[in-house]
Amino acid sequence: MTRLGPNRYGKAEVRVVSIARGTAPDGGDVIRDRCVSTSLSGDLAAAHRDGDNANVLATDTQKNVVNVLAKRLGDVEPEAFALALARHFVAGPITRARVAVDEYGWTRIGTHDHSFHRSGDLTRTTVVVLDADAGPSVVSGVEDLVVLNTTDSEFHGFPRDEYTTLAETHDRILATRVSARWRYRSAEVDWSGAFGLARRALLDAFAGTYSYSLQQTLYAMGAAIIEAVPDICEVRLALPNKHHFLVDLAPFGETNDNEVYYAADRPYGLIEGTVLADDASDPGLAWS
Repeated sequence: MTRLGPNRYGKAEVRVVSIARGTAPDGGDVIRDRCVSTSLSGDLAAAHRDGDNANVLATDTQKNVVNVLAKRLGDVEPEAFALALARHFVAGPITRARVAVDEYGWTRIGTHDHSFHRSGDLTRTTVVVLDADAGPSVVSGVEDLVVLNTTDSEFHGFPRDEYTTLAETHDRILATRVSARWRYRSAEVDWSGAFGLARRALLDAFAGTYSYSLQQTLYAMGAAIIEAVPDICEVRLALPNKHHFLVDLAPFGETNDNEVYYAADRPYGLIEGTVLADDASDPGLAWS
């Protein structure tokens, strides 16, 4: 005997670019460039067991809804866009929607109203989970934010055994590619303002923390986001340690006083952790 377990289905990576013409404060255009993935669940047992598609909203239809709402909503924050999509889909047999949005930045070229260049410093992310009973949850963040400190970082005092070859260091480059997610307390937030404050707090904490380990830096970054944005109650970070090793220039008659490095690709240390506000609520379905 078998039974159907948890399941969901949807349309992955719908790439949609919308132009809000003339809506910038100075009358220029605004670009919203997004990759959207939808995932629905609910009363779908008959579809799995019997091939009965009466409750299955076609994934092509989901794609069309993404495009239509991009037109109707125009220049809105990714959280507002994802919430609108989720609320559209949760109806009748569909009792839960998960909408993930990756947004890519564009920057105006000078004073030109209609000319842009891609802002490649990060990808802004949002995941909304809307359940018919539990309500909405919103998790936002950034991906691919590469940061580096040329000094003010050490690593020493770690255990040593017969397998340890790593030398202790009291001055090193600290570099990482930040993957950060933060959970909002509600779905009623100034999304643009909160994102700007969280991003600034993350960067300031990385730059302003004299680091004895990447773990210490991770905690400082998460704590800074929570302190800067009261609407955020939980931050999850994944920080790969992008190792930089001094190049031996002695064979060439040169000294290397922390000036020339080899940037290693792999392997790399991966530091992951969660920072929570003291009064953080149960996450429910937020991280599902």
